[in-house]
Amino acid sequence: MAQLPNFTSKVFLAPMAGVSDPALRIMCKKMGAGLVVTELTSVNAIVAKHEQLESQSKNITEFIEFSEKERPLSVQLFGSDIAALEKAAKIVEPHFDMIDYNMGCPAPHITKQMAGGALLQNADLTRQIFRTLVNAVKKPISLKMRIGVTEENNSLFLDIAKIAEQEGIGMMTLHPRTVSQGYSGHADWDMIKKLKQNVSVPVVGNGDITSPEIAKKVLDYTECDYLMIGRGAMGNPFIFEQINDYLESGVYKKYTLTDRLEAFVTYLELTEKYHIRFANIKQQAIRFTKGTVGGGQLRNRLSAATNTDDLKELLLQKVTV
Repeated sequence: MAQLPNFTSKVFLAPMAGVSDPALRIMCKKMGAGLVVTELTSVNAIVAKHEQLESQSKNITEFIEFSEKERPLSVQLFGSDIAALEKAAKIVEPHFDMIDYNMGCPAPHITKQMAGGALLQNADLTRQIFRTLVNAVKKPISLKMRIGVTEENNSLFLDIAKIAEQEGIGMMTLHPRTVSQGYSGHADWDMIKKLKQNVSVPVVGNGDITSPEIAKKVLDYTECDYLMIGRGAMGNPFIFEQINDYLESGVYKKYTLTDRLEAFVTYLELTEKYHIRFANIKQQAIRFTKGTVGGGQLRNRLSAATNTDDLKELLLQKVTV
């Protein structure tokens, strides 16, 4: 089994489509994230894009953008086409420190492809996927999954975890909701505890971790090795520093609204180096301004912005008011 990278903290940034872009990942890394993960990417898209880029003497980093400042950096893959999976893993291996495989995404356009969370129901195909990944590359392979597809089969993750361990998966992240739950209801941290008790590889707890106090509670209760923050980091890269400080000393710095707005201006400046869709950048602006006085009016103005200069001007006006 390939050795995991040296993580600088116990708290990781989750892969989130349209959210965990390179600019946000750099900010979270600077604020103390021990590992950051790219947005999930289709293995078929990687193979097709690689062929196109290779003909132009370019490589896959033109498609999956990142910065050296993010390391250790994991790339998240999804898809169950075995041939494409093997090719994609070999294509990304030289550029990333880890490969994470997605068996947790609840989005219908993913699960309809027998990918993401839908794979929890197919143990044989899952074993083939894990074996293919581990044998294709020398970098460590991790797994991110949900507990099951519906409430009736909410223990599927235990069988999948056993298969993963047998096939050489080096770390497992559990979001303790079912696929059908999406992001509704509450994360069942008992399931993270159960996973930790049933496997010998490191376990990462994920789901509803939105404050330093909750982070410590989850670590203490489940005895998991690491935590992964998703929605708690949206518009709030400070959470990594806060959790790290709280775990070490029991106290942490509180950040003001002005701090968040200034952080978004920094985020905007970072986006200039990458090909991030402007629609996604606007959504980030809305997340960073959540909780502002007159936030509704501000967000209406942000929604009407047509370029990053407009966004920056609106945010700087708010900071200086």
